[in-house]
Formats: sequence, C-alpha cells, structure tokens
Amino acid sequence: MASGRPGAHLRGRQAECETLDQFVATVQAGHSSVLVVRGEVGIGKTALLDHVRDGADGCRIARAAGIESEMELAFGGLHQLCAPFLDRLGRLPAPQRDALGTAFGLTAGTPPDRFLVGLAVLSLLADAAEREPLICVVDDAQWLDKVSAQTLAFVARRLLAERIGLVLAVREPSLESEFAGLPQLEVGRLSDSDARALLNSVIPGRLDERVRNRIVAETRGNPLALLELPRGLTPAELAGGFGRPDARPLASQIEQSFLRRVRALSHETQQLLLIAAAEPVGDVTLLATAAALLGIEESAASSAEAAGLITMGTRVRFRHPVVRSAAYRIATPEARQQVHRALADATDPDVDPDRRAWHLANAAARSDETVAAELERSAGRAQARGGVAAAAAFLERAAELTPDPAVRGARALAAARAKYQAGGYDTASELLDAASLGPIDEHQLAQVELLRGQIVFASKSAGSALPMLVRAAKRLEPLDARLAQQTYRDALNAALIIDRLPSGVQLQDIARAALAAPPGPPPQRNDLLLRGLAVMTVDGYRAGAPVVLRSLKALRTEQVSGEDGLGWFPLAARMAFNVWDFDSSTVFSTRLVELARETGALSVLPSALLQLVSNRVLAGELDYADTLIAEARAIGEATGSRYLAHYVSLVTEPWKGREAEMLTAIDAMTRDADVHQGGPGNMLSSSEWAKAVLYNGLGRYEEACAAAELGAQNLQQLGLAIRSMVELVEAAARSGRPARAAEAARRLADMARASGTDWALGTAAMVGAQVNEGPAAEALYQEAIERLGRTDVQITYARSHLLYGEWLRRENRRADAREQLGIAYQALSRIGVEGFAERAWRELRATGATAPKRAAESRTALTAQEAQIARLAGGGMTNPEIGAQLFISPHTVEWHLRKVYAKLGVASRKQLSGALREGTAATA
Repeated sequence: MASGRPGAHLRGRQAECETLDQFVATVQAGHSSVLVVRGEVGIGKTALLDHVRDGADGCRIARAAGIESEMELAFGGLHQLCAPFLDRLGRLPAPQRDALGTAFGLTAGTPPDRFLVGLAVLSLLADAAEREPLICVVDDAQWLDKVSAQTLAFVARRLLAERIGLVLAVREPSLESEFAGLPQLEVGRLSDSDARALLNSVIPGRLDERVRNRIVAETRGNPLALLELPRGLTPAELAGGFGRPDARPLASQIEQSFLRRVRALSHETQQLLLIAAAEPVGDVTLLATAAALLGIEESAASSAEAAGLITMGTRVRFRHPVVRSAAYRIATPEARQQVHRALADATDPDVDPDRRAWHLANAAARSDETVAAELERSAGRAQARGGVAAAAAFLERAAELTPDPAVRGARALAAARAKYQAGGYDTASELLDAASLGPIDEHQLAQVELLRGQIVFASKSAGSALPMLVRAAKRLEPLDARLAQQTYRDALNAALIIDRLPSGVQLQDIARAALAAPPGPPPQRNDLLLRGLAVMTVDGYRAGAPVVLRSLKALRTEQVSGEDGLGWFPLAARMAFNVWDFDSSTVFSTRLVELARETGALSVLPSALLQLVSNRVLAGELDYADTLIAEARAIGEATGSRYLAHYVSLVTEPWKGREAEMLTAIDAMTRDADVHQGGPGNMLSSSEWAKAVLYNGLGRYEEACAAAELGAQNLQQLGLAIRSMVELVEAAARSGRPARAAEAARRLADMARASGTDWALGTAAMVGAQVNEGPAAEALYQEAIERLGRTDVQITYARSHLLYGEWLRRENRRADAREQLGIAYQALSRIGVEGFAERAWRELRATGATAPKRAAESRTALTAQEAQIARLAGGGMTNPEIGAQLFISPHTVEWHLRKVYAKLGVASRKQLSGALREGTAATA
C-alpha cells in the first residue's frame, strides 16, 4: 500500500481516489465541495486524506484531527483548523469577530451562540479562500468535541459558492449524527487479490499458502490489519501456520498487535509513549518537559520512532490512533496518574489553565477540593466561550472530586444544568439524582425540580413536563420571585401550544397557581402580562383581555433589555394575536426577530420567525413571508431541526390555494416533529386550521367545516383555535349549518367586545353579517369594511369585500356586487391569495362582468432565497450583513445577486427596489 505521495498510488482504492480527485477538481474550479469519508478502523481513511492533500495543487490545506481524550475541551478541533487564519479575524463583521474571539478565548465577552460562531468560521474560511482555493482536511471527526463537530456541520451545509472543500474522515461504527445528510464516501475492504498483493509487499521471504489464506480471511481486506497483524507472528507461524487462531473482533486484533509492540519496548520508552498518549496536543516541547520531570532519557524518543509507532517532527504524531489507545491502555492506573501529574506540572497555568486542570483531575486518586475548584473555574471559562458541553464535563468531574457533600451537591446541580443545555438529558438526570442525595438547600431543591421539568419538556413532551414546572414554580415562590414568575410564564406558554393536555393536567389549575403566586419583581409589566393570561384562563376572555392589552401597551412604551425581550416578547407577540391587537403583534414579532438576530439567539429565532410570518401574511405580504420562511429553512438545515421550518411554511400554503403543496407541508411537519419540540405540540390545530382556510378558499365548504370544527375545539387555548372559529362561521353558513355558524359568530362577537380593537370588531362584523339577513347583514358588511380598512390586516379586509360582493350577488344587486368583487379580486390577486382570488373571479363572472384574470406571467420566478436577498439588498444591506442574517457567506450572497440581476433585468442594487415594487419578484 503506497502512501499517497506524488507518483504513488493506493492499492485497491482506484474508485475512492477518483471520487476524491473529483472533489479536489471541483474546488480548484472555484466551487465548494463537501465529503464525509467513512470506514472501519484501519481501512485507510487517513491515507485517502493524504491523497487529497498531495493532489491539491494550487490549493491551501488546513488540517485538524479529533482526539478521543480531547472530546471534552470546547472548540479544540475547530481551533486547530482555524488557527492559521486568525490573523484575518479583524476582517469579519463585529458580532462574528467577537463570537469567534470569545469562543477561542482570545477576548472576553458574553457566551456566543454556537451558530453565530459557525457563521464566523464560514466567513473566516471564505475570506481565506479569496486568494487561493482552500481544502480543509479533518481526520477522526468522530472524536471532535461536540461544539466543533456541530460548527463544522453547520459550515458544511452552508457552503455553496466559495472555493472551499471540506473532507472529514469518520470511523465506523460511530454514534455521531452531526454529519448525517452530507455527501458520503464509504471506504470498503480490499478485494482478495489486492489483499494478497499488499500482504506479499510487507512479508519478505516465503509464506505458507495456507497461512496466507488464513491471514487474508481473518483480516477481511482491512489494510492496517494486513500490515500489522503479521508483525506479531513468529517465523514458525508464518512458515507453517503453527499458531492459535484469534477469534477476537478485527479492531481488537489490530490493537492487540500494537499492544504487543508497545510491551516489547523498554520501560522508559513505554513511559514516553504514555506521555504522548495522555497529552494529545502534539507539543514536542511539552512532551520533553514532562519526560524530563519523570527522569526519562532522550534516547527513549529515538526508540519509539525506531519501532515505527510515533514520529517526532514539528508535532508528535502516532502512526495510528489505535497506537495511542494501546499505549494508554497498557499502563497501570498509577502510571497514568503519574504521567498526568507531570503533564500538569509542565503545562503553563497562564497559557493553558483548562488543559492543566484536566490533567490534574486525571492525576487525582481521591477527593481533592483544590483540583475540584480549579475544574470549576475551567467550567466557568468554557461557559463564557460558549463551550457548554466542556463546562458540563469539567463540572461533572469537579463534583466527583469534591469532598464536602454540600458543595458536591451544588456542583452536581451546576453540572446537570450544563449537561441539559448541551443536550445530554440522560446524564443530566443522573447528576440531578446525585445532587438530590446531598444536603442541598431549599432553593437548590426547587432548581432541581425546575431542571427536571425542563429536561422532560425537551426530551419527552411538554405535557409531561407541565406538572413538574408548576411544582417548581410553587417551590420557588418564597425563594426567587423572578424565577418563579418566569417558570409560570413558561408553563402557561407551553400549555397554550399543546393540542391535548395530559390526563390530570388542567390549564385552569396552572393559571390559578400563577394568580396565587406573589407578584414578581419590577418591572410590573411582566407580572401584568402573566396575570392577564391567567385571568383570561380562569375568569374568561372578557375579564383577561383588558389586562393583557394594558400590559402590551406598557411593553411597547417602556425600555426592555435584551434578556427581558427574549424572555417576554414571545408571549407578548402571541397574546397580542389573541387579543386582536394587530399593531402590537407587528411590533413584538418584528422586535423579537430583530433581537434574536442581533444576539445570535437561534434557539429563539425559528419560533420568532413563525410569529412574524403569521403577522405578515395577514398584512398581505406573502412574498415577504416567503423570504422569512426561507430563513427558517436555512436555520433548520444548519441546526438539523426542520420541524419549525415546515410549521412556518404551513402558515402561507393554505392561502395560496394549492392543496397538494399544503398537504405535503402537513406531512413534512408531522414526519419531522421530534422530541426536541416537546412532542407534536399543536400540530392538530395548525393543520386543521390550514385545511379550513384552503377549503373555504376553494369553495369546498363541507370539508372546510369539518376541519374548522377540529381546529376550534380547544378555544380556551386561543391562537389558531380562534382563527379556526372565523373559518367555521363561513364554512358552516355555506354548508347548511346556520345554527352552528350563529353560535360561532356569537362567541367571536363576545371576544371582540372585550378587545375593542378595529381588527376584532371588524372581524366580528364580518362573521356576524354571514348569519344575518337583509339590512342588518348589509350594515354589518359595511361596518366590517370600514373597521378593517383602518387596520393593516389586508387579507381579512379583502375577504370582507369578497363576502359582501357574494351577498350582493345573491341579493341580485349585480352592479353593486361587481364593485365589491372587483375590489376583492384585485386585492387578493395582488397579495397572491390564489384560492380566494379564483373564488372572487368566478363570482365576478357570474355577475355578467368581463373579468380577465391577472397575468401571473409578468412575475419573474425568483427562488425564495433569491427574493429574500433581493429584498435585503434593495433595502440597503451590504453583502456581509445579508450573509449574517441568512447564515451564508458574503461570496454566496454576491453569487445569488448576480442571478437576481439577470432574472429581473437590472444592473445594480439601486434598481432592485423599483423592480421589487413592480411585483416582479415572486418566489418560484
């Protein structure tokens, strides 16, 4: 097996090399390429990566490798890859520069969102690739620290128009899922003929044919096994097969081969290998310093190199990761502790305090408060860099080494919280059990209860978590009023998005508990919003709506911090929708999206986009809503969670009148709902509301009525249940169910009187008109048009004209009907509400009018992302600013803009706004 050096080749790897050569050629041609190389231990993945490196003429190479013992150190793998380019850090936009600088410990700052770090890495690599194509080679990616793996997966999914190649080698079997869905290259075993040729190349002299057959059979075409296993056989065994067959798994056999070679070395050489295995940074100076502290002679390094197990160049490198594990495994626990102690002493506490703390922890044989405290400080530093998984590992080990039971419980609780934040729910639960056993105080016990609820919410279902959250809030009331208030807020908010509460859980009980709690700390607006929702739940809509409206006014007019906004704006936007306050809905949904973008809070941004999309659709801005959906999809692709992206798209699909597309969106949302979303949430109410809208638009009122009944059955949970009630009036009235339509209209009128807004009263007039006759109906239609015309709710306003026009036609007032239907048709067509527009066109034709359909051909088909980029560029944003918002590089933004210019027939950004205003930028 040749090494992949220029002029050499890899035996039996022609197909793999051709794939990799094409990968390199793509990058050399100026395009991005990503490839995940998978295979078992020893199959030749590293040799294939070397083939990439050696064939990448004209490309810059950046390398990194995952190391098993480094998996708990945040950003370690990422720092390896980015280190050569950190001199370019100042060229990044400030938020990205600060996020990456904080992540790497170069600057102090607030913990960065991991996806903001990902965007910074993408921008940094794209900037480095401007001069020459860049190929990033990552070996043993299964051992990258979690945040590095997540970041590289983010970058891989966002590469498009950059001259960047990313190739990652992953050992199989592997539990990692970060790279799922990326292009894969499976590296299989060698054929028998190639295996025999490789074996012959490494065994001099005559080899018994039966022994050859057995070695080829046992190694099953694994190149490393073919190279290494014969080294452990005696001449007699090679000559005649006089040995005992080994039935161990192949990976174990390979490791045993290396173990035999390590054991054959002197004690000092084994110690040197152990130092190198325990300190995977590869720092030759550090290795020499630790070796000197243990009295190891320099000749030991020469012996290790002569054995072919390690090379000592600018870095210390093992021949294969299995050698590292063999060298570490063969040592006694006492020997390992001694080596880690030496490495801790050799590590500069000012330059690398975290790695020093980790070595101290591995050197500790028993409880040690000094080491535990050092680990706790390392956890704080990791947390500040956004390395939540690393902080959890430090805290977990700190808890194990803490002698004082009370302090141990507090550290176990902190470790559990960090594990939860890192997605390690099972370990977090175990740490909570450990914390509960200690003598922790009442405040800590309440936090344990709260964290258990949050874990269940995230890992199982919102319904199961609700009782736990309420118990935690009650327990927190006398101890931490602010946290109790926030916990009640989250419990009520969760209850509002669940289609069916679990048995024994009542929304009223949660609301009563919130009302019974003492007021939270200032500002009072937060308490007012929470109590308004609770009052609405317990005493009815009429009692709670005015309280909510007052709280919304306070939130709009008072200064709100970023932390407070991220916590309270989601509920404020939802409740503004529920009390028919469209202006507040616009303000809070817009501010929430802006705040989430500014702070990089991608955990909040998808749900914030959902609320803004709902708002903009009602305002008649379907094109803009589609660009927001594209952003939600980009986040879903980057984070691997597409559920909310499908949910957001469901907000627009029913208005477009396309049944197949809407049903596809519902299926995709149902399929991709995962445990991270706390169960299915309100999929039932959302999908039934969508069907009701679609079928009303298509004039299929029986189907619309059935869907609306299901969507409105949990009216106390507000939201889409209220909107389904609006659809129910129309569907029931048109399908011969006047009593049901009248009852629904009455309930909506009660809500409208409590709200008092033009949106509420106008909608109530619109549905009331449908269950009345004669002059009363006409007066209500005219009131609806007047009131809704004073709002930005353009879809409902246009529908009121449609309904009035249809009523006038049924009253045989054709001229009046043509006027109203013409207004409706023009507005609905312009917005893109195709189902209702088609209905208006049919009604218009029925009045005897000659009504040509609006030509859709004049709209140039931009993709959703192109339309969004065009809108942002036309609004004055720069390429880096657009890239930051859409999680793509500035180079990719420019690539999209060139396509936009060609489609719209414009030559510059200045011309974009005009083209967009003319309606030429509909999405394809």
